[in-house]
Amino acid sequence: MTAADLSALLISLREGTEMAIIVGILLAYLRKVGARGAGWVWAGVIAAVAVSLSFLGILNALGATFEGTMEQVFEGTTMLLAAVFLTWMILWMLRNARFLKGELQRGLDQALARGAGTWGLFLLAFFAVVREGVELALLLFAAPGEGKLVGAVAGLAGAVAVGVLIYAFGRRIDLQTFFRVTSALLVLFAAGLVAHAAHEFAEAGVLAAVEGPKLWSTKGVLPDSDGVGSVLRALFGYQDEPSVIEVVTYLGYLALVWLLARMRVLSRAASAVAWRA
Repeated sequence: MTAADLSALLISLREGTEMAIIVGILLAYLRKVGARGAGWVWAGVIAAVAVSLSFLGILNALGATFEGTMEQVFEGTTMLLAAVFLTWMILWMLRNARFLKGELQRGLDQALARGAGTWGLFLLAFFAVVREGVELALLLFAAPGEGKLVGAVAGLAGAVAVGVLIYAFGRRIDLQTFFRVTSALLVLFAAGLVAHAAHEFAEAGVLAAVEGPKLWSTKGVLPDSDGVGSVLRALFGYQDEPSVIEVVTYLGYLALVWLLARMRVLSRAASAVAWRA
């Protein structure tokens, strides 16, 4: 498995687990209330997967049409977009993960109450899954490196296994720890995307004026093109000869995420206090 496969595995495992949990919640609740419609849920999931794969195909087709400077700008832009979506997802989960099950169940209740137990279930499953699927496609495309298929398949297989263990066999899995650890890893991954995007923009001349010199070199000890260095590059954006703009954007992103997470935690605590009052 290549370094690029490892980053694809991490992304696919995290996003795929979220999708597996969503599908599991929908199917389990339908079974609990004795309602039919599991087939429509699966139809929505399949449609969401098809849209996500189509989106990934469009990104690959667009990327193949650009060359030189435009290719660097396109890659840098997709990396920034991927980092924004990934950051939003992590912060959203930080605040709303505990409400996800209730929201999905309320959506099912509303669909069943309206008599929309067919298309209503389809649309609920589709929109719940396609958000994660499109985000996964964007992240896989933006992740540095080539040949990420093996890692993506392995990650999704692991996510399916988690879903089966929880909802088919009733196994208890510490998902809170899982999401906490993967969120921390994905924040570092997103920081690497931001720094790599800055590098692409600098090479394209967009940030040439502020790129600055190389701050240090660890190429002789830990090159980012081979071995452990390549793994660190794929997962966390490690550079053996980073420029000023790459270091600034990397650390600046981490500081921004810490601040936003802190504000969300404080906001959630304030809301809980107000609710109790």
